[in-house]
Amino acid sequence: MNRIKNPTRRRWFIVATMFLAIICNYLDRQLLSILKPEILDHFGIGDMEYAWIVNIFLICYAVMYPLSGMLVDRFGPKRVLFGGITVWSLACIGGGLAPNVWIFTLCRGILGLAEPTIFAGQLVAVTLWFEKRQRATANSLCTVGGSLGAVVAPLLIAWLMRLLDNWQHVFIISGAVGLVLAAIWLFVYKTPTEDILELTIGKDQNTSSSAKFKFKDLFKTNTLWGGILIRLVSDPVWYFCCFWLPGFLRNMGATQGLSTRQTLDMIQWIGGIPFLVGAIGGVLTSAWSDNMIKRGIPALKARKRMMVSIAFIAPLCILVPFVYSSSLGFGLKVGLVTGIFSLVAVMCLSWLYTLPVVLAETFPIGNVATVMGLSCGAGALGSVVFNIFTGSIPESGWKWLFILMGTLHLIAAVILTRMVHPETPNNQLISNE
Repeated sequence: MNRIKNPTRRRWFIVATMFLAIICNYLDRQLLSILKPEILDHFGIGDMEYAWIVNIFLICYAVMYPLSGMLVDRFGPKRVLFGGITVWSLACIGGGLAPNVWIFTLCRGILGLAEPTIFAGQLVAVTLWFEKRQRATANSLCTVGGSLGAVVAPLLIAWLMRLLDNWQHVFIISGAVGLVLAAIWLFVYKTPTEDILELTIGKDQNTSSSAKFKFKDLFKTNTLWGGILIRLVSDPVWYFCCFWLPGFLRNMGATQGLSTRQTLDMIQWIGGIPFLVGAIGGVLTSAWSDNMIKRGIPALKARKRMMVSIAFIAPLCILVPFVYSSSLGFGLKVGLVTGIFSLVAVMCLSWLYTLPVVLAETFPIGNVATVMGLSCGAGALGSVVFNIFTGSIPESGWKWLFILMGTLHLIAAVILTRMVHPETPNNQLISNE
């Protein structure tokens, strides 16, 4: 108890709790992709129907992201995150209890409505509790939970599936864990005191709580539109990794004559590798941008330098269909595809970890969650369109999909350099950073 009462220690308990909640968040969404063969067989549906189940989640996710940001700006991270974690956990349990595909899809939609709350709330909590020189690292340590959730998911879900031999029970257990985390969050999070706020945002005119944009005026800023376009263009690559890559790897095994159980064994051990490598790489690149700031480089310039540099990994995606169709041995093919997507995951997560920090440092604190929500909602909408495209073509035609993914982050890098800069309401001083 004494440790958690210490404000400088409490912030790390807050980070740890959000880290665990984001692991749970990604675990719940990964249940669908990892258990895809079992779920499709249970409900008697195919890939196109699966794409629409994913899209119902993403549409709800996209719609709720801006609303989540507004709720966090209005009510604060404590109450909004508690409600969000509780609702998405109940939705996961509901999916396990669903008697038909329609109720199952409804539960996935509710999951999509609740899950954005953690990301809007987490960004505000980090901004309020951490100084700029630590902010990107702290933010990445929270959001790395998503990547580690994707790492843990294949191991844990495959183990539970073998133990219980029932995908519905796996959903129910995952939801129950989330309800426990919701209770922990209520205990851990406290609003920072004035002396903490003086250190974290008091000296930073651009994140000062003394002024903020009206909602309609946000849309007059180039940086909001830049953030929206960046997420719209780049997010589909990450959503492909989350929703389609596990099934793609399992299908690679099926084409080699592996049984459903054998492909599940394979994904248990290799499915999490890209997410683990991506998580480590994302934290390191975030720390790299923080380190540049400590060496005197302006914050926004440091963030942009890192993000643009890492975007040049994107063209590796183009190699995947050539590896898939080559005469190489199956093990080598799987290893190469996994290696490529490990590097792609580093790129995706470097952007996903640092772009919210960029937005937090270019808008007043009172607008941060709303701006985060609008940009992330755009990313989810872009992914909806991308999913329809992915689900409507056979895997034999996926070479065009991989070519497209090989260009998206490069386009986003151009948008970042051209459109993103500090924004303040009229008559406020603009920081040179």
